[in-house]
Amino acid sequence: MATFVLVHGAMHGGWCWNRVRRQLTGLGHEVFTPTLTGLAERRQSLTPAVGVETHVIDLTDLLYFEDLCEVNLVLHSYAGVLAGPVVERVVDRISSVTFLGAFIVEDGQSLLDVEPPEVRARYLELAAEAGQGWRIPADDSFLAQWGVPEDLRPIVGPRLTDFPLRCATDAVRYDSTALQSVRRAYIRHTEPLLSSLERSYDRAVLLGYATFDIACGHDAMLDDPDGTVALLREIASQ
Repeated sequence: MATFVLVHGAMHGGWCWNRVRRQLTGLGHEVFTPTLTGLAERRQSLTPAVGVETHVIDLTDLLYFEDLCEVNLVLHSYAGVLAGPVVERVVDRISSVTFLGAFIVEDGQSLLDVEPPEVRARYLELAAEAGQGWRIPADDSFLAQWGVPEDLRPIVGPRLTDFPLRCATDAVRYDSTALQSVRRAYIRHTEPLLSSLERSYDRAVLLGYATFDIACGHDAMLDDPDGTVALLREIASQ
């Protein structure tokens, strides 16, 4: 049986993996769904100091204190930004990294560097006008942006929480050697495609990642938990 660490994206929390976690644990897998500092049930810890490094430490500490090995690390959306530095620090504990509709950044880049210019401008404007200059306020406009189906919006919308701007602007620093040494896969969601992720998907293809498609929206773990579980199990077994 496999060990999975499932990491949520911006404004989400470990809660978004509930349906996937239950299926995987029911099949005998070991599953961890941490909530990153400052988000969801940890929203009380959101401060201007929370940034990419905070979340890298969240994950590396989890793997150390739980003494996890042969981990299948699954990163959704923003969490893809964490891949390089996390794997560099705990490469001996990682079996595979899966980018589930996730952003891929190179050393020295930030999330906003790989977002389209109009998205970058919107996030900075939201933070300046309604987030005291340091957080991106959560609102229902993100549900449409991410292609969340109407039936899921009453579940997802109320659970979105503000996102630290530093996590979008902090440049990621890492040596790519470690990440290149582990198995990597990219799962692209296609209904709808998200234009913000085109650059990341193209980079995954260029770098030789195993690639898969899933016919749902950005929150694949909620939109199609069965399909998500099937793909994660296939990737872990390779």
